[in-house]
Amino acid sequence: MSKPVLVIDGLTVYRETHLAVEQVSFAVQPGTDTAIIGPNGAGKSTLIQAVLGIVPRQSGDVFVLGCPLSFQGNLPDAVRQRIAYLPQHFWLDRRIPITVSELVGLGWDRMGLQLPWVGRRTRHQAVRNALAQVEAWHLRDQRVSSLSGGETKRVLLAYCLVRPRSLLILDEAPAGLDLRSESDFYQLLYQLKQEQGWAILQISHDLGMVRRNCDHVLCLNRKLLCQGTPDHALAPEQLSLAYGSEFVRYHHTCQLNHKL
Repeated sequence: MSKPVLVIDGLTVYRETHLAVEQVSFAVQPGTDTAIIGPNGAGKSTLIQAVLGIVPRQSGDVFVLGCPLSFQGNLPDAVRQRIAYLPQHFWLDRRIPITVSELVGLGWDRMGLQLPWVGRRTRHQAVRNALAQVEAWHLRDQRVSSLSGGETKRVLLAYCLVRPRSLLILDEAPAGLDLRSESDFYQLLYQLKQEQGWAILQISHDLGMVRRNCDHVLCLNRKLLCQGTPDHALAPEQLSLAYGSEFVRYHHTCQLNHKL
């Protein structure tokens, strides 16, 4: 059996004096899609940020590709380069004149500087291939600040593709897109997942998408209330633990109306 891409054991995180995540443990297997669900303020983004080393943890262990994440948030460069992250919002000062190809190229570079032992042609080809895979090569010379929401998400996926990755982490990545753009984004994401063999760890409020596409679900409300297959974790009795019975009744009514 393959070793997990990510292992979390007893993770506890405070945001200032607030206990945001308490004693959370789970593992992400290669080639699988794991969704984190839960109400607003449940600690989902904090959990993701602790896994990435963006915010410090108070206790617990994080192992990425078998390598421990230090309490300072450090991983060996060779391991960190196997992780890609798509945030909920991508903020860029519109005064920065960075083009699409330049942004995607940063995914190839280390610390924003071209690796001295890699030729320019190799780097250019990697950027071209990544943009072509997300059907965005025609955007290569546009400034990132001029892109639409859907175009920006495609370019960020290209940023992830420019190097081989083992783990893709998404914090509500389709946020801000209309329904058509969100559908296109997920279609592209899962096509690329099949081609690249990624493991995905994602935060989502779209329980329908989670049921259709995910292999494993973590139901979080500060603590990990349940985990398992979508059929188990999205059952009404499990959702009630995190969201409350009123949410479950509302969600069930919406599903019935949608079917009608």
